[in-house]
Amino acid sequence: MTDRLRDVYVVDAVRTPIGKYGGALAGVRPDDLAAGVLGALVSRTPELDPARVDDVFFGDANGAGEDNRDVARMAVLLAGLPVTVPGTTVNRLCGSGMEAVVQAARAIAVGDASIAVAGGVESMSRAPWVVQKPERGFPAGHQQMYSTTLGWRMVNPRMPEEWTVGLGEGAELLAERYGIGRDEQDAFALASHRNAARAWADGLYAGEVVPVDGVDLARDECIRDTTSPEALAKLKPVFRKDGTVTAGNSSPLNDGAAALLLVDEDGLRATGREPLARIGASAVTGIEPQYFGAGPVEAVHRALKKAGREFADLHTVELNEAFAAQALACLRQWPGLDPSVVNPRGGAIAIGHPLGASGVRLTGAVAHQLAAAGSGTGLATLCIGVGQGIALVLER
Repeated sequence: MTDRLRDVYVVDAVRTPIGKYGGALAGVRPDDLAAGVLGALVSRTPELDPARVDDVFFGDANGAGEDNRDVARMAVLLAGLPVTVPGTTVNRLCGSGMEAVVQAARAIAVGDASIAVAGGVESMSRAPWVVQKPERGFPAGHQQMYSTTLGWRMVNPRMPEEWTVGLGEGAELLAERYGIGRDEQDAFALASHRNAARAWADGLYAGEVVPVDGVDLARDECIRDTTSPEALAKLKPVFRKDGTVTAGNSSPLNDGAAALLLVDEDGLRATGREPLARIGASAVTGIEPQYFGAGPVEAVHRALKKAGREFADLHTVELNEAFAAQALACLRQWPGLDPSVVNPRGGAIAIGHPLGASGVRLTGAVAHQLAAAGSGTGLATLCIGVGQGIALVLER
């Protein structure tokens, strides 16, 4: 331990292109996705001896399939890093990747590490079905099978029913509570696709996205360049017959991985690089589970307060778009935030939301945007199923 907290810097941030459910990345194991971004991240800093990496933290929301057995450690071994490099996997559902960033940064800040990797991975395509063990041996009847792709399963009967509604129903509840209509949600979704398509066309992701070995996927797979208000308006509500939440104004199911290289001052000298940004304050908060989508609201207020910043100080904000209704519900409660700085290069409705990777993707996006600007304050935040929010402030 040290007498004071050390500054923590983001030296580099990479991610895969995000694949759609059953799409280009569906044939790639999640541990291989994690290994790919880890290997690419280390190779981009040739002055760094990989043996100097003190720990690897990976977020992973499911962990029920090929990402079992501590996917962070599997990534270290599969990427060919020295076996002396440890790895740990963390789970805060949709906030898992950002939780990995926070835990890695905390380890560096208190002196437990000098150089660490924070990553996240999810293959929703390859998430398996699972069957519970029977109460007694040799059951004669059929057994129920559960999908581990997304959402509640094997729910504890002591949980109140209102807490265990589906994620889409939670978005409908927020749309209802904050008066967010279908047209507003569709307009938000359209902007997400247009901003993402423009960012790719302008080459803004060139220094951030790394290819996946053996896969021909040059860009995020779910971006719809040609979508329109008319096309979005034709889609039927998914979760309520008379609802407003559709497949078009929700994030899709996705596969992908991302990773950040974090260092202190000594680690920075070992990399020979200029940092993209410095890690600032973070916060995590809880909320009623059915209103999970509003989880970022209080987390952002707390993180900004810790950092001594206000909304007016923010150069860029990456707000995860689990649903348009959810993101708009948060924005409703941040009247001081300029919406033009939110998700300027597209959000999860267009880019995708591979659960365990999204928090790292958002953090990396903020770091790259601050580096491109040369200075400023940025914020990344996500809502989390079962009612939580997480937020992280970065500075340059």
